[in-house]
Amino acid sequence: MEIFVWAYLGGLLGAILMDAVEKLAAKAGITSGVSVALVGRWFLWLVHGRLLHTNIVGAKPYPREAQAGWAFHFLLGGGGVALFYPFFFHALGAGTPLEHLLGGVCFGLASSLLPWFVLLPSFGWGIAGWRGPPGARPLLASPLSHLFYGLGVGVMGALGALNRQLS
Repeated sequence: MEIFVWAYLGGLLGAILMDAVEKLAAKAGITSGVSVALVGRWFLWLVHGRLLHTNIVGAKPYPREAQAGWAFHFLLGGGGVALFYPFFFHALGAGTPLEHLLGGVCFGLASSLLPWFVLLPSFGWGIAGWRGPPGARPLLASPLSHLFYGLGVGVMGALGALNRQLS
């Protein structure tokens, strides 16, 4: 059970790292076109029964969608997705802190599939966001930011492994 706590905390750390990398990447012109307000809008529409949009930008906005976007991003997208990491690392056979670092990075890269095949198509932007906003580069932006998400998951997995070894 403890591994799930470490994984969730890793997801939160990973989401923070992801956001920092996304800000730096945006300055270099590498962006997925997704904003936290659009994530919030999508999530609030999802709660009201609508998953798919023609184009999320044109969907009716909700009050406090940026706050909802942050909550979704950290609690479900960050921590919640990281709860799958223990299953992932068991499949890889990771157990040592170094293996968790590598496993976390691999997990983060694999999590790039979520925006490509779930979020961006649900926004109405097509698979991998090919119909997204002009200048968006989600095929590059997603793995770049998700690599750092995975690093956060891996660091916390490594700390959890160290904790178990020292106990």
